Amino acid sequence: MPDDGSGDLAARVRVVERELERPREQVSQVALSAADAGAARVLAAGADRDVAEVRAELRAHTQVLNALREDQLSLRGEMGEFRQDMDGFREETRQGFATLTTGMTRIVELLESDDR
Repeated sequence: MPDDGSGDLAARVRVVERELERPREQVSQVALSAADAGAARVLAAGADRDVAEVRAELRAHTQVLNALREDQLSLRGEMGEFRQDMDGFREETRQGFATLTTGMTRIVELLESDDR
C-alpha cells in the first residue's frame, strides 16, 4: 500500500500544535506578569500614601508632646515659686505666733500680778 503521507501529516500537525502551545503559555505568563506588576504599583502607591499619613500623625504627636513638655517645665517653675512663697508664709506665721505667745505671756503675768 502506497504511503499517502496522511499519517505523517497528522504527526507533523501535532508537533506544530505543541510548538504553538509554548508561545501561548509564554504570552499568558507575560500578561499575568504585567497584571502583577500593575497590582504591585497600585499597592506601592497605597503604601506610600499610608506612610505619608503615618508621618503626618507622628509630626502631630511630636508637636503635642513638645507642647506638653513646655507646659510641664512652666508648671515646674511656678511650683518652685509657690514653694518659696509658702516657705516665706510659714516663717511669717511662726514669727506671728511667737509674738502672740510673748504678748499672751505678758498679759498673764500682768493679770497675775494684779491679783496679788
